Amino acid sequence: MKKKPLTPEQLLAAERLKSIFEEKKKTLGLSQDALAEQMGMGQSGVAQLLNGKNAIGPAHAAQFAKILGVTVEQFSPHLANEIATMYQSVSSTLPALRDFEYPLFTTVQAGAFSDVDPYTEEKAKAWIPTAKRAHNGSFWLEVVGHSMTAPQGVRPSFPEGMLILVDPYEDVGPGDFCVATAHDDTEATFKKFTWDDGKAWLEPLNPNPRYQPILFDENHRVIGKVVYARWPDDTFQ
Repeated sequence: MKKKPLTPEQLLAAERLKSIFEEKKKTLGLSQDALAEQMGMGQSGVAQLLNGKNAIGPAHAAQFAKILGVTVEQFSPHLANEIATMYQSVSSTLPALRDFEYPLFTTVQAGAFSDVDPYTEEKAKAWIPTAKRAHNGSFWLEVVGHSMTAPQGVRPSFPEGMLILVDPYEDVGPGDFCVATAHDDTEATFKKFTWDDGKAWLEPLNPNPRYQPILFDENHRVIGKVVYARWPDDTFQ
């Protein structure tokens, strides 16, 4: 059976990890052979993980992090969250539910790319509380436009005026929602990230032909994954 290709976030994790290894190997006196020995596997297996031939799993991620003296989050926030979830599932005590606050910056077009200012806390319009925990540096944006409004009865849907919570440290893969930029980060859009026929696309949820998929190429960059959405409090006032 043909091996399933790695997802973009898995390839990115391998690229980040290999960069960390190359940076630290001289200081730590590590070769791939020595790294493999400490991990209890063959050198070829380590090479396949570092070169993105095989996906890095939670167990290997934890081993790499310990040996290289880094956190798993430094090369894969997705795997770090997976490990944290596994830990919580066997822990007898869970942290109490609490609110977290993240800054609301500006609007983001759910359509064509639109001009955008850099997202800095100094430019926050407000701080919005939520029970959803995200990484430090996450922020809210308000949706403008209708390309992410799904047909009636279809979920999820992000109508104009809804707030989306964007986490820059979460890996984005096919099927995830994200905010992406183009033209040196001067323009941004909100879309669903998909992978089709060997190419990445930014797709709308609205089937109206006026909203077309955007080919994600070298001119684009993902700003962050949309991890939560809600209506502003004043919607119901």
